[in-house]
Amino acid sequence: MTHFCTLQEFTAAPRAADTLRLLSFNMQVGIQTGGYHHYLLRSWQHLLPCRERDWALSQIAQLVSPFDIVALQEADGGSWRSSQENQIERLAREAHFPHWYQQINRNLGKLAQHSNGLLTRLSGARVEQHSLPGLLPGRGVMLLRFGSGEQELLVAITHLALGKRTQFSQLDFLCDLVADAPRLVIMGDLNQESEILLQQSPLKRLALHRLEQHLPTYPSWQPSRGLDHILLSDNIELKRIAVINHPQSDHLPVAAEIVLPGQP
Repeated sequence: MTHFCTLQEFTAAPRAADTLRLLSFNMQVGIQTGGYHHYLLRSWQHLLPCRERDWALSQIAQLVSPFDIVALQEADGGSWRSSQENQIERLAREAHFPHWYQQINRNLGKLAQHSNGLLTRLSGARVEQHSLPGLLPGRGVMLLRFGSGEQELLVAITHLALGKRTQFSQLDFLCDLVADAPRLVIMGDLNQESEILLQQSPLKRLALHRLEQHLPTYPSWQPSRGLDHILLSDNIELKRIAVINHPQSDHLPVAAEIVLPGQP
């Protein structure tokens, strides 16, 4: 299977019963961006509500619906710009996810509720939220633990800073949090290429899959940089991974299918 495909192509592939489908997406609060000029022309949508956002959220709900665990970055938790609607809750409702979790990283009151989010069809998650180090506050990581003992699956969702030095500081903090995880998934917009993450950053301390393919996710209209990731501990079997050509923000989503922990 190609590493760049449509949502239909990814979900149409045969699926075994012992697998999980994962998706990570920087949704840019539902702002559709088709070129650099939109950063200027649509910048007002970061502050004000608009009708186009409602349609975009419905499209994102269709995107996330076929998956079992979805990590969201740049979601709004219910403010003026989102018409007081918690976007994570809405996506869970429209895509029929029984469980959703939110981490507010920048609370600007009625103006904006910058959040990480997670949608899941798995029950029994134990949730932790941590602020990440940095000169400017507003970055965090959410940890969700499924199962127990040697079969525990730890899912970490995060959105890292733009600067490399701060990224490495944040990843050092993250590695300390997850160092003892029997099975680990890291999902999110890490604002860095996988080669640097896996070979130069503190993540090299962890036993993670070495991805051979380049998975560009940014910018969505002409992707050249692989900033969005699903990283797995090397004891998790990866069936396939791909960038989904479903442009609903300035990033493209990345999807993976893995074998459930504990399955033969």
